[in-house]
Amino acid sequence: MRKKSVKGLLYMKTIYYHADLFGADAAADAFAVHDGIFAQVGRSEDLLADAAPDDVLCDLHGQFVTPGFNDSHMHLLGFGARLSGCSLEGIRSIADLQNALAEYIRVVNPAPDCWIEGRGWNEDYFPENEGTPVRQDLDKVCSDRPVCLTRCCGHCLVANTRALEIAGIDEHTPQPDGGRFELGADGKPNGIFRDGAMGLIRSKIPLPDRNALRQMLKKAMQQLNQAGVTSCQTDDFCTFAGLDWRDVVAAFHELEAAGEMTVRVYEQCHFTTADGIRQFISVGFSTGVGSNLFKIGPVKLMADGSLGARTARLRDGYADAPGEKGLLIYPQQQLEEMIAAAHQGGMQVAVHAIGDEALDRVLDGWEKAFAACPRDDHRSGVVHLQITHPEQLERLRKDNLIGYIQPVFLDYDARIAAARAGKDVAATSYAFETMRRMGIPVSSGTDCPVENPLPMRGVQCAVTRQPLDGGVPPFNPDEAMTVADALESYTAAGAYASFEETVKGKIQKGMLADFTVWSGSPFDVSPDRIAEITARKVFLGGKQVFAGEM
Repeated sequence: MRKKSVKGLLYMKTIYYHADLFGADAAADAFAVHDGIFAQVGRSEDLLADAAPDDVLCDLHGQFVTPGFNDSHMHLLGFGARLSGCSLEGIRSIADLQNALAEYIRVVNPAPDCWIEGRGWNEDYFPENEGTPVRQDLDKVCSDRPVCLTRCCGHCLVANTRALEIAGIDEHTPQPDGGRFELGADGKPNGIFRDGAMGLIRSKIPLPDRNALRQMLKKAMQQLNQAGVTSCQTDDFCTFAGLDWRDVVAAFHELEAAGEMTVRVYEQCHFTTADGIRQFISVGFSTGVGSNLFKIGPVKLMADGSLGARTARLRDGYADAPGEKGLLIYPQQQLEEMIAAAHQGGMQVAVHAIGDEALDRVLDGWEKAFAACPRDDHRSGVVHLQITHPEQLERLRKDNLIGYIQPVFLDYDARIAAARAGKDVAATSYAFETMRRMGIPVSSGTDCPVENPLPMRGVQCAVTRQPLDGGVPPFNPDEAMTVADALESYTAAGAYASFEETVKGKIQKGMLADFTVWSGSPFDVSPDRIAEITARKVFLGGKQVFAGEM
């Protein structure tokens, strides 16, 4: 076979031409891939004129092509677990939940001692008179096996009576730090567990073995590829209560060694103690350790819960639940000690904060850590940044913190944010465009499995500031992003958040050839139709990892 010689090297490439490119120079409409990287990017006529006889030519006929999308905060292993359990997506009543549970049991026929798990219910979509499902609702379907069904946000679960019996939980059980379980009218636990209390149930569920972990991760990666995603920044260490982080790292290494990684993973290493962080660093792990397929990212910490479950910590409490302020996962001293341990250990840090009081506490902790140990280009940041005030954004800017945002949350939160936080506070919240204009780097993600990992849904919400079905007027419309800025937040900005802006996130010569061919361009459709655009072909390092309908 004849191959083109460049400076004495054997060289054969694939040339993709007549493309509508995003993330490349404005004049470019073609690129060549060789050995997993973009070897050339430019005009079709120039690349075709330079083609060797054995080069592969691919005419894209004007199709829209982007760099592979990078989900800057999600839970890959948690998504795989959700895909492996009882699906509760789209249910709209307790009866729907019961039917889904019954159908899962009928189809799967789990063993008598097997825990039944599921995720995805959201009581805000139920009829107003139903409220949150409780253990008795689950008992009507399944009373002989333990059942644990997690709310869509991941900050609340409902367990049946059998699960409470196995966990040894009754009205005399003390409430745990950083969470709570509810008591019913009879004074007994009603099966609802929030944030730090969820471990009382989850710690009793048998852990998956290494093979099960690998299968969950593979299943989740396949779904991300179908969504057009080639990179993710993912929090996996605390997916299962009691699972050793070493098993998670080993599962990824085994998949990489077997050539089965189809998504590049930047692990957001979730820890719950400062000693755990120090031990992790002491055995040689730190931000950036690893390969282009699996790499250690930041230490991930939690400050509060979720707005939907009313466990995000709000300064003035919940407007629709007087007396309720939400939860703080850790005492302030412990939170600050964990931030300091990671920062002083040279690691990037990403802290979950949704409520404004939680953000106050996180920023206080950061400022103490920075004062004690100044570091340039730490690229640490805050995950979610939903309920915010202008002075808090100024503190974020001053401290050079990144915002890991989820525009797709507006699909749900546009309906509830003002009711939960109050109109005045909501008016300064979800301020993604303000942050971007202030120079605060904002990288977009989905928090999957809280939301599906389809990035065009997030692009649409970033642009329209509305639920995907319209439904309600735009929420703080001045915070709308342009299509270009929304796309960049999912590509180049994600690469920046993981210190990888020189190797991926754009279609440029020398970068990793991760790219997606789409069914249409978000620049060419009505903003309220962007979410309908789907991935047709997806490539990781030049290798096709998904092929959809053309």
